[in-house]
Amino acid sequence: MRQTGILMPVSSLPSRTGIGELGPAAYRWIEMMKESGAGIWQILPLNPVGYGNSPYQPYSSYAGDELYISLDVLFQEGLLKEQPEVFREKAVRVDYDAVRAFKLPYLKEAWQAFREQGLDQKEEFRTFARQEWAWEYGVFRALKISNGGTCWNEWKEEDKNWTKTRRELTAPEKEEADFQVFLQYMFFCQWMKVKKAANENGIRIMGDVPFYVGVDSVDVWGGKDNFLLDTDGRPIFIAGVPPDYFSETGQRWGNPIYDWDYMKEQNYQFWLDRIGYSGKLFDIVRIDHFRAFDTYWKIPASCPTAVEGDWIEAPGYEVLDLLTEKLPDVELVAEDLGDLRPEVLTLKEHYHLKGMKILVFSIETGGKYARDISEDTENMIIYTGTHDNDTLMEWYGNLSPAARRKVRRFLKKEGCRAGSVKDRLITYLLHSPAQYAIIPMQDILGLGREGHMNTPGTVGSPNWEWHMPDFDRAGRELAGYRKQIQARKEV
Repeated sequence: MRQTGILMPVSSLPSRTGIGELGPAAYRWIEMMKESGAGIWQILPLNPVGYGNSPYQPYSSYAGDELYISLDVLFQEGLLKEQPEVFREKAVRVDYDAVRAFKLPYLKEAWQAFREQGLDQKEEFRTFARQEWAWEYGVFRALKISNGGTCWNEWKEEDKNWTKTRRELTAPEKEEADFQVFLQYMFFCQWMKVKKAANENGIRIMGDVPFYVGVDSVDVWGGKDNFLLDTDGRPIFIAGVPPDYFSETGQRWGNPIYDWDYMKEQNYQFWLDRIGYSGKLFDIVRIDHFRAFDTYWKIPASCPTAVEGDWIEAPGYEVLDLLTEKLPDVELVAEDLGDLRPEVLTLKEHYHLKGMKILVFSIETGGKYARDISEDTENMIIYTGTHDNDTLMEWYGNLSPAARRKVRRFLKKEGCRAGSVKDRLITYLLHSPAQYAIIPMQDILGLGREGHMNTPGTVGSPNWEWHMPDFDRAGRELAGYRKQIQARKEV
């Protein structure tokens, strides 16, 4: 059965607080997806956003961002005395700092009520809090505050190496750590209820796991030996990609490079734990930058761009052998975009993993006629686009008039004649034999530049800020594709 999915970040869901939450809007979204016939909800990483508000530079691979905790649900559960105020309702961009400042007092009020009601003594909460990652994350966030919010490798020495010394926390630090663990518990409970509702309505959730972790994260702070760091905890080498379609100087991401030799000695436990936990949160796990399991771009940390570096072979087969053996129920899919050597595709196909095709990259307009230069197969995921490139209408609008005419003739030749150009392009996508066809919500809405989510190689606003103000138009647009989505399921 072929399935259709929608790429819709949780952060972009409509809400009363300026950012998507795991509350009423999430459940309404699930109902809308069910009505449309879509069977996959793809999201971006849910982890606490770090530098530049990027979900790919998170503070933790396990934790969820407290911004997504629904205040309405906290009120319904009796943890808030009054219905939260409306803040930035109908916003078209997420103002992360403003939303965080608005929600913090409510979250602290909920924590106080949680303790007053004795809920912190319940076994369910205590079991969650005993998880090593949860307590370490709480301590990490507490020490980050006591060190002025700086990156952990700039902290006081005793805090930088807390996971080895385990010094006793001060009273304010202990209070903050406990508060952070509570936030993680509330996030986990709300998320798992949303996931359950999705699954009960025939919708699977595709989560996103970045290949690398952020340097300013509990992953690196608490597991320094897994990374190539100097004695001060600073990366010796960093991750990225060389010059490509997106940037003439490449992309210098800044993530620390893994110490694969050490990881091998530990039987790649880091990866087993990370993917295993993700398998509990999601039905499908998309590995971002999958190609780094084959070869990765190793940039000296002293280089200001990604031009200098070396391709280094990674132990992909060893890691994936272990993951498929130990975690047989976790469905992995691979983000295999960009300039790849053939060995990457061989690695992906060895494990029968679905790769990705991007429509706006595959329709070539340089010749006499437009043509699709990428072959579709059943074992793949086809997208109109991803969070990293132009929206469908942005791409089309940037073409020359002649190229746009070629695209329209191509669609007519392929039997896609009804509706707008946007509708015809999506129809072409839905006709693909690929088992999964995923459409970003911005493309369902037909947005142009205003729907652009992220520009690789750039940091900060307006990246990651797109927000859907309400469901009105979304419902109508989704309903328009219901027959095609249903027909695709029946193939």
